[in-house]
Amino acid sequence: MLVEQLTEAEQATYKRKIKTREGLRQVLGPFPRKKTVIMCHGTFDLVHPGHVRHLIYAKSKADILVASLTSDIHIAKANYRPYVPQALRAMHLAALEIVDYVIIDDQPTPIENLLFLKPDFFAKGYEYHKGGLHPKTREEISVLESYGGEIIFTPGDIIYSSSHIIEQGPPNLFADKLHALLEAENISFGDLTKVLTSFKGTKVHVVGDLIVDSYTYCTLVGGNTKTPTFSLKFEDQIDYVGGAGVVAKHMRAAGAEVTLTTVLGEDALGEFVLKDLEEAGVKCNAIRTETRPTTQKNLFTAQGYRMLKVDKLDNRPISEKTIASFQEAIEGISTDAIVFSDFRHGIFSAATIPALSKALPKNALKVADSQVASRWGNILEFQNFDLITPNEREARFALADQDSTVRPLALELYRRANCKYLILKMGERGIITYRAPSHEVRSFFVVDSFVVGAPADPVGAGDALVSYATLSLIRKDCPVVASVLGSVAAALACERDGNNPVEPSIALAKLERIRRGAQFE
Repeated sequence: MLVEQLTEAEQATYKRKIKTREGLRQVLGPFPRKKTVIMCHGTFDLVHPGHVRHLIYAKSKADILVASLTSDIHIAKANYRPYVPQALRAMHLAALEIVDYVIIDDQPTPIENLLFLKPDFFAKGYEYHKGGLHPKTREEISVLESYGGEIIFTPGDIIYSSSHIIEQGPPNLFADKLHALLEAENISFGDLTKVLTSFKGTKVHVVGDLIVDSYTYCTLVGGNTKTPTFSLKFEDQIDYVGGAGVVAKHMRAAGAEVTLTTVLGEDALGEFVLKDLEEAGVKCNAIRTETRPTTQKNLFTAQGYRMLKVDKLDNRPISEKTIASFQEAIEGISTDAIVFSDFRHGIFSAATIPALSKALPKNALKVADSQVASRWGNILEFQNFDLITPNEREARFALADQDSTVRPLALELYRRANCKYLILKMGERGIITYRAPSHEVRSFFVVDSFVVGAPADPVGAGDALVSYATLSLIRKDCPVVASVLGSVAAALACERDGNNPVEPSIALAKLERIRRGAQFE
């Protein structure tokens, strides 16, 4: 049974087991004490049979069993870990009858808590004894012996591994994790709904590269017998406004008043864009030019397979005259938020970003979204923004770091970008968000992907995420709400083919399904 399936009264009973180390020392009393205490320490990232056997054995050796778990910030076993956040891991341990108390250890090792709590015994798994003692284990023994404590090793020759279980096929815990996150932040689904339905009337200025995403549907006829060439029969072509344009359309569909400043060619695709945006209710401040085409990315598909993508574009940096036009628009358009939507097709570059950033209005929410699929852009060029939303690949490029796990990678990017909030997109694994920590909130949290089934078209997820996250921050300066609602919109974009704006009505329906799953209705 999952923790969230328990009644509120039952959950409250188990939560009382979770203590701060100060509170636990007060309960246990000073060493030596009448009732013996044994402490187990570990990550407990998915409680498995090996953990249960270890805890049962430990409980048999003392009157009181304390389970100590490593906090999220000190877990570096593998990328994207921990899989289960610390609050939920603590509840899972507290729900076990044999466990008397649970503490979350904010230190990288249990040494400080051993000295602080002075348990009679410290239990470790069989694997820590087999083949000789590790130096860290020797250090723990030294600390225990300093006050009269003792180490105990669990017997047995079967070793289970949370890491192995997670790598083989992790369970889908997105509802459990979301429930734990919202509870820890004192946020209800009603709060999410209230923000989601409040976007009407917000003013947003989107600045960036517009792309026409074309889908050319074909039938595979065969192949050339002389060369490795596919032969395709044309069936249909559908054009969508993409790039910064679909970001603007997402926001307009959500109820915002949106202005888009971009560059368009003096061509048929440019006319298509203007008409499409007008019909969508987006005010397009287009800077037209005969020297570059309207950017188009044409994807050819056959029998559901993506065969080839052909791009029509000019990636040269925009001219000084065009930069001046952008600066004038950025300074002159009244807005609650301004979004720099960077696809590296000429508007944003190392040369233009400082000039465009200097024109940003002081009181508007400042957002930079980097979605560089086939070109390199550096998200660190956008300094001192309220929100940046790169993906993992872009973060690794910006930091020249191929090796770090995702959490320290995101933290370093957050620090060096000097941003207020960072939402790092991790594809099918969801997002990790960083913010300034305080006594009330942790520095980061993870929101798993809400996509149901195989994604139909994951390419547009980032556009939807930044759109709804931005609107959420305008209405409520809360990165948790922004991250959750952004993830809801991203999931909906993934579940449909093409650049179709996400409307609040379907986002509300999706959120309601998530709520029911999280609350087991």
